Amino acid sequence: MFTGVAFFFPDFAWLTEILGTPQLARAIHPFTGIIMFAAFIFLGYLYWDHNIPEKNDIRWLKGMLEVLKGNEHAVAYNGKYNLGQKMLFWTLNLAMVTLLVTGIIMWRQYFSHYFSIPVLRFAILLHSLSAFMLFTGILVHMYMAFWVKGSIRGIVEGWVTVRWAKKHHPKWYRDEVLPELEKDLQNEAEGKHVKTKALFKGING
Repeated sequence: MFTGVAFFFPDFAWLTEILGTPQLARAIHPFTGIIMFAAFIFLGYLYWDHNIPEKNDIRWLKGMLEVLKGNEHAVAYNGKYNLGQKMLFWTLNLAMVTLLVTGIIMWRQYFSHYFSIPVLRFAILLHSLSAFMLFTGILVHMYMAFWVKGSIRGIVEGWVTVRWAKKHHPKWYRDEVLPELEKDLQNEAEGKHVKTKALFKGING
């Protein structure tokens, strides 16, 4: 991604030095793109079921103003992910698929000679737009992680507190977190070993 930014914006040409030289960066860029695509597909496989839009998501959209004010909990009934996160998930995956297809068409060493000049130009345009969409989406994701207090912990450490889950994702809390906690309490009462899932540890947080 960084090499792509360097190719598109001359002011960021120094980014190509991450891989050694501009020539090496240009040669490696398609291969790193394939690796990045594979990583996105793997993550998509892991999380797609939680990112299917639901009827409740419309409440998040209607209450967008309150969401931006930091009052998401007052207007939405979110599952594990809110509608904004779901939209970002599908947008990034669509961008990655488009980047792969157009990147293959543009790959001069192996495939570009099979396509006409108009097709190549259109592929370059789509590739650039998709890269912009991907980069913007990642920036939005990073910004919102800082905007919503407690989100950074979930991203960096892989868990959130029970209080945070109940406030920001009440449907997820009711359907998945609470039953797991009740199960842990029952096991503890019976003297069994308790190992709370990391995704929602910190009951007093």
